[in-house]
Amino acid sequence: MKRRSWFLKGSALFGFLFLYAPIVSLIIYSFNASKLVTVWGGWSLKWYGALFQNDQIMDAAILSFKIAIISATLAAVLGTMAGFVLSRMGPFRGKTLLGGWVTAPLVMPEVITGLSLLLLFVAMESLFGWPAGRGEVTIIIAHTTFCLAYVAVVVQSRLSSMDKTLEEAAMDLGAKPSSLFFLVTLPLIAPAIISGWLLSFTLSLDDLVIASFVSGPGNSTLPMVIFSKVRLGVTPEVNALASLMILAVSIAVIAAIVIMRRQTKFQQP
Repeated sequence: MKRRSWFLKGSALFGFLFLYAPIVSLIIYSFNASKLVTVWGGWSLKWYGALFQNDQIMDAAILSFKIAIISATLAAVLGTMAGFVLSRMGPFRGKTLLGGWVTAPLVMPEVITGLSLLLLFVAMESLFGWPAGRGEVTIIIAHTTFCLAYVAVVVQSRLSSMDKTLEEAAMDLGAKPSSLFFLVTLPLIAPAIISGWLLSFTLSLDDLVIASFVSGPGNSTLPMVIFSKVRLGVTPEVNALASLMILAVSIAVIAAIVIMRRQTKFQQP
């Protein structure tokens, strides 16, 4: 048993080191004073200052965060509706087809998704004149489309495991369907919605393939700019940018954990 325990601990330690050691090294080298990424030249913050003075990166970062926030919010709303319909509306004609459509982006290669959306936008522009060109709007639509699937799966799973007697008790007390959803169901599935929003935000912020298909000139997202720079070699500015993104995501995750814990304590009798 002791050998097994040490083996499990060692495996877990190796796994954490394999996952997080590169991230830690990236953060450390973002404070490197040398222009050469692989040569340590002392501690310095100059690359963070250079990063904020780089208009191309800052414009791409602002655009990416804006798209990620809007896409995650739309995906959370639409995904919650889809998950609720699939879990609470009972059997109806076309339910299996609807479930397949909702979850298709989970298994669809991003290249296929990006190409199909590109063809759709081109056809819509030729028929209706909208969207006029490819840019921020088309990226938001594309990101909302594939992020919606993740939210729907998370919310549907939460609704399937939730105790239905609470909703039945509220209906017995005379609650209307709208009041039942907003006062009983929604607070109970709020942690799942928050998790889906955070997942959608991360996926949208990280996406490169789909955005490359549906974006136009002058609308390059942050991953697209980083990829174009990395092809010529990693620079200290990219390390500083990645460190700030890690910090932002960590703060968002910690805030979500605190909110969900407080809500759980509030719901406990």
